[in-house]
Amino acid sequence: MRQIWVVIFLATILLAGQATAADQAQKAEAAENKAGVLEQNSAAKGNKTPPSPSEIITKTEAQAVDPVGKEPLDDRTIYWEAKREGAAGMEAIANVVMNRLGHKGFPNTICEVVRQGHERGACQFSWWCDGRSDDAEEDKPYAIAKETARKALNRQLPDRTGGAMYFHQRKLTPGWSGKYIKTVEIGEHVFYKPHSGAAK
Repeated sequence: MRQIWVVIFLATILLAGQATAADQAQKAEAAENKAGVLEQNSAAKGNKTPPSPSEIITKTEAQAVDPVGKEPLDDRTIYWEAKREGAAGMEAIANVVMNRLGHKGFPNTICEVVRQGHERGACQFSWWCDGRSDDAEEDKPYAIAKETARKALNRQLPDRTGGAMYFHQRKLTPGWSGKYIKTVEIGEHVFYKPHSGAAK
């Protein structure tokens, strides 16, 4: 009789574990769908309407979408481009990604914006083509970057850059910088937007 109870107990645990895994997969899929809608809405030209509370992706949902940080999304771009600059610098990088999203001359998804140029070996975001590991090395700045990315996707960040679509490190002076309007300097970066508003 005791063996029967042990078997029943183990079967219950196994079934509960499977149900939990299925529930987590379902929640992750729902969060991915929600993130996709937010991304599409952000890419829609001229759409400045903030999402409703039910449309906003939560911290838990953001974690479900990319639990181990393997997607080349906004969070790692923010981390690698501004990990030493704190929240303001990270928000400015997020602003550039979101300003590019869906703008003429740029792709319609965050991943494509981040990867743009890699096919020619001239990445728009240097960390994507530098040949080094893309894994975050420091937990605290990466946590800030993930939260900044979540807020950017929810359109909850003010645009600190004045509509910038380009930036470079302050210590550099790339040849292209003279073709654009300098909007602001934040942290170690200088930000620019096109004269006509069109991407080049």
